[in-house]
Amino acid sequence: MQPIFDPLLSLAHKRRALAHRVAGADFLMQRAASELADRLAVVDRKFPDAAALFCLTSAARDAIAQSGKAERIARIECDAALLSGDGLVAAPETVPLEPRSIDLAVSLLTLQEVNDLPGLLLQIGRALRPDGLFLGALAGGGTLAELRESLLAAETELTGGASPRVAPFADLRDAGALLQRAGFALPVTDVDSVTVRYSDVFALMRDLRAMGAANALADRSRRPATRALFLRAAEIYAERFSDPDGRIRATFSMVWMSGWAPHPDQQKPLKPGSAKMPLARALRGG
Repeated sequence: MQPIFDPLLSLAHKRRALAHRVAGADFLMQRAASELADRLAVVDRKFPDAAALFCLTSAARDAIAQSGKAERIARIECDAALLSGDGLVAAPETVPLEPRSIDLAVSLLTLQEVNDLPGLLLQIGRALRPDGLFLGALAGGGTLAELRESLLAAETELTGGASPRVAPFADLRDAGALLQRAGFALPVTDVDSVTVRYSDVFALMRDLRAMGAANALADRSRRPATRALFLRAAEIYAERFSDPDGRIRATFSMVWMSGWAPHPDQQKPLKPGSAKMPLARALRGG
């Protein structure tokens, strides 16, 4: 399979962001961790063994711990620098857990950079005990759409062609299909979108670097982008995606995925034609 992402470059971006922390640049991770806590709060059960898989920071583990839902929580990252000495180091896209060894698996904001996402989800499913829960959040369709359009338009105008600079993102339908393909029961997907305003495109790109989210596409151009490209992209961005006060908008969409490891006692969807009431009657309230 032709890789979409360069995992070594992606890791280098994460290590650089860790070494040069910028206050407030982790706002998306904090938002995801807060949402994770809310989602766990409505699950009426405990999870003896939980794992935070490739979440970059301790935010996911902390959210699980504060929920009181798990007795033991393991952190797994692809580099020891991301762990601060606490957790397991695993090769990228590898879940180093025994089959049926955990009850809850969580992954926040890294699945969008996985080359073999179906394979990783299969590994997560195998690691879960029957009726175990997987919760994941990844950057989804619509994320950085404004930046993608502006860079594409600027590069096409200046050079007559364009190289990939913003990663492709899965949409809700893709995420649901991936959960089903991996064998999860009761799969559910939804999206949490937020619009963030910046002074200009350069402020946005500084935030992306501080998140470790710079371009890690395998097919990226190896030639350094020119200053002229970014200046023209900034102009196009401001022309198309600015508010009356001159600040620009950037969209971030988090696709949430949840699914359960199959168990005989789980609720089953009704078979087609088995309903006891016509849909029109149900909509009328009986």
